Amino acid sequence: MIELSEMISELRGQLASAMADGDGQPVRFELGPVEVEATVAVTREAGAEAKVKLWVVDAGANGKYSQAQTQRIKVTLTPKSVPADGSPAQSVLIAGGEVEGER
Repeated sequence: MIELSEMISELRGQLASAMADGDGQPVRFELGPVEVEATVAVTREAGAEAKVKLWVVDAGANGKYSQAQTQRIKVTLTPKSVPADGSPAQSVLIAGGEVEGER
C-alpha cells in the first residue's frame, strides 16, 4: 500500500511529464478536472501525536488489512500551472503519444 499523498504526488509528476512532452508541439490539450477514485484503508496511529492516514489499497489486498477500515473515495483535482514569478495560475496544456491500455 502507498499513502494517498504519494499517489497524488506521482500523478502530479506524470502530468508534469506530459506537459514537458507537449512543449512546442502543434497540438496540445487543455487539462480539465482529474478524477481519481481509489479504495483506501483508514488507519489511526496510537500515541501522543495520534494521526489518521489514508493508504491506497491494491485491488487484491483488501483481505490483508482487516485491522483497518476500508472506504472508496473519489477526489476531483483541477490542475493549474503556477509560474515561478508568482503571477496568476494558468490552465495546463498537455500532449503526448497514446500509451497501451490508456483510457
